[in-house]
Amino acid sequence: MEDQQRLNNLLNEINAYRQQAELIQQQIDLIQTSIAEVDALSNTLDDIEGKEAVEAFVPVGAGSFIKGELKDTDEIIISIGAGYAIKKDAEGAKKIIAGQKKDLEDSLDKMLANLQQVTDILANPQGQAQQIQAAAQGSVTGY
Repeated sequence: MEDQQRLNNLLNEINAYRQQAELIQQQIDLIQTSIAEVDALSNTLDDIEGKEAVEAFVPVGAGSFIKGELKDTDEIIISIGAGYAIKKDAEGAKKIIAGQKKDLEDSLDKMLANLQQVTDILANPQGQAQQIQAAAQGSVTGY
């Protein structure tokens, strides 16, 4: 019975670490999506740079778009976080975007390190649980 209790404790610990790993993976996925969005914005700014007007599909809601023309592409309103946005020229916007991407990449590195740490920690209780299960199976077949 002592082995069964220890096995139950280990299984609870394993489940807790797995849940933690899943949450970290979700955060990693969100950060990777944000990086992709920042890259798309950067590419768009590169594509429109120096052009006086650009044809584009403008979102009008409910997943619908209207073909329109973007004028004065030298001025960009860019989000700086916490619901605030500022007007910048293309180069200023690119600098802000580069900083945002760097911050996201730093966060991604930290999350990946956290995931690796949890995975490494998880290996110990999993190994112990396997040993207990193997010993239990050995004693059952030993009858």
